[in-house]
Amino acid sequence: MQSHFTETNMDTDMVDVLRKEVPYGFDEAVKRVEDACVSEGFGLQLTKGVHDIFKQKLGIDDYPKYTAILVCNPHLAKRALDISKDMGTIFPCSFTVYEENGKVMVAHTSIMRIGVEVGLASKEDMEDLIEETGKRIRKVWDKI
Repeated sequence: MQSHFTETNMDTDMVDVLRKEVPYGFDEAVKRVEDACVSEGFGLQLTKGVHDIFKQKLGIDDYPKYTAILVCNPHLAKRALDISKDMGTIFPCSFTVYEENGKVMVAHTSIMRIGVEVGLASKEDMEDLIEETGKRIRKVWDKI
């Protein structure tokens, strides 16, 4: 299966959006994301099938599979909160695994950069943390 990688910009002025098709099944993709996150020091907070919630709460039986995987690296989270307590309003980091047009996709968006973009913390204060977080997420991304 073909993989593709999309991001808006690597500059700290823009938000990274990572997205790729993976060459394995949905359940294996979820497991790989969880394992990659844990191996790079992120703790699993929650893995939840949104499609299951839609089935249970809305009676939708055929919604394509969509799972949110919420993770946290306590060292990075503390640094962000030490810069601005408001950064906690967009915690934790998340990955999604979803089905789209017969493909299994994985996606992630940088919350540290989002925090700067929406004014939760200054670019200057977040610059080093954004760089370190980006390096760690890249290691996770490469393992998926």
